[in-house]
Amino acid sequence: MNDSRARQRILVTGGAGFVGSHLVGHLCSRGAAVTIIDDLSTGSLRNLVEVRDGGANLEFIEGRAGAAINGLDARSFSAVYHLAAAVGVQLVLEKTAEAVERNVIDTSSVLRWAASAGVPTLITSSSEVYGRGVRSPFREEDDVVYGPTTALRWSYACSKALDEYLALAHYHAAGLPATVVRLFNTVGPRQTGRYGMVLPRFVRSALNGQPLEVYGDGRQSRCFCDVRDVVPAIVALLESSASRGRVFNVGSDQSTSIGDLARLVVATLGSSSPVVNVPYAEAYGPGFDDLQIRQPDLTRIRETISFAPRIALTQTITDIAAQITRVAAEAPR
Repeated sequence: MNDSRARQRILVTGGAGFVGSHLVGHLCSRGAAVTIIDDLSTGSLRNLVEVRDGGANLEFIEGRAGAAINGLDARSFSAVYHLAAAVGVQLVLEKTAEAVERNVIDTSSVLRWAASAGVPTLITSSSEVYGRGVRSPFREEDDVVYGPTTALRWSYACSKALDEYLALAHYHAAGLPATVVRLFNTVGPRQTGRYGMVLPRFVRSALNGQPLEVYGDGRQSRCFCDVRDVVPAIVALLESSASRGRVFNVGSDQSTSIGDLARLVVATLGSSSPVVNVPYAEAYGPGFDDLQIRQPDLTRIRETISFAPRIALTQTITDIAAQITRVAAEAPR
């Protein structure tokens, strides 16, 4: 960025959420002034306490991104990170229409607003876009296959795919410097298990001596990457001209089965909690469809920004446990 851009403010939608708050902290640590838009539906101001206490230059606007941006001048921003979205399998299944509308309508509004001034914009998408997956590991140019529209579980994947189409369309039609990232199971402190996120749910159960509930047979595998590795990567991508108009997988490519993850949490925290299996139908209702393997091909991001995750999964587990314990100790009695 040139000097005039560097002095301007960065917009982060969803900046009070799990990934968003870590992104805000990272940007502020580099001296940026950050404006946050968040309706606090799944985020929390508690996530921003550490950044605020550090004297960061922050502006917080409470509201839906698609509406709140209308009061802002796009020309005064040097970059936009659009993270605001419906998150979590449980939330999508419980409030499908709201989740789809939030993802697509708000993203469309943010992109039109950013395109009016040509502001470099990064859209966070999801590994869910790959749907059933046509091969493994997943490559950015793979075909995508979804289940039937009667299976609401696939609505989130379709909504995030539409977000990607919108971003890339603005890139091709209006020259918007847009970058799309597909996040793969980002984990770390401040993540909540309230909407089905597996690792904080396991950690909380282990700390409380409760059974760790593994859905299905536990042999389904995922690749977990610490948010503190993910955030610098997405910033580096937006700042790279080589990322414009492209889609990037962001995450780890080291697979761990969900059953093994549960056992790793128990061992890492020295917990006596048992690991039990729960049928998908009991957890999510009848007909829930899941993937056995979800692993990214990281060739593209490695070639573009030399991405290499460094934080071990055991360290992430330990840090999540410390954060959960600290919040519990600070809660009113």
